Amino acid sequence: MIYAYIRVSTTNQNIDRQYEDIKKLNINDKCIYIDKESGKDFNRTNYQKLIKTIKKDDLLIIKSIDRLGRNYEMIIEEWTRITKIIGADIKVLDMPLLDTTIDNKNLVGKFISDIVLQILSFVAENERNNIKQRQAEGIKIAKEKGVKFGRPKILLPSNTNNVLEKYFNHEINYKEAMSFLGLSHGTFFRLIKSSKQLSSELYSPHTPL
Repeated sequence: MIYAYIRVSTTNQNIDRQYEDIKKLNINDKCIYIDKESGKDFNRTNYQKLIKTIKKDDLLIIKSIDRLGRNYEMIIEEWTRITKIIGADIKVLDMPLLDTTIDNKNLVGKFISDIVLQILSFVAENERNNIKQRQAEGIKIAKEKGVKFGRPKILLPSNTNNVLEKYFNHEINYKEAMSFLGLSHGTFFRLIKSSKQLSSELYSPHTPL
């Protein structure tokens, strides 16, 4: 039996490109499994249905390897599960070397595919490490140039003490206090929390929050 798997990351993304290429292979619509979910893991509704359906000597076709998932370590585990444990074949349309049906009788296809997948995993891991290193170097250079990171400090208005005193004395409610201070809900309650931590000491005017 021949099956196909199509995945896009969100419900807003279009599956047409993948679907058109797969339909050229005359695969029955009932054998095409589609997920509109993230590729961060394999806990996807229709993918799990596919894995429960596919059997030994069946063929799974995907447009590209990243449609299976975006984490190459997990892809290798899933690839091994399908080709070694279940005993089915996989064919990746955008990368002909990832085709376990090639020379299947002497296992050359599976062997070549495994090697290619390992190389892809190595390249992907190196790229992830390079990105992290470039980010770290960029942050270091920016800090040396005086660039500040994190949430910007908020200057409190001069009437902060009076407003907080009325709030703590239950003369005004939190919505009125927020309005008087011109603060958002989150910022106001961070201010209240900070004030309580400082016991009865109130913030001085223009103190950075």
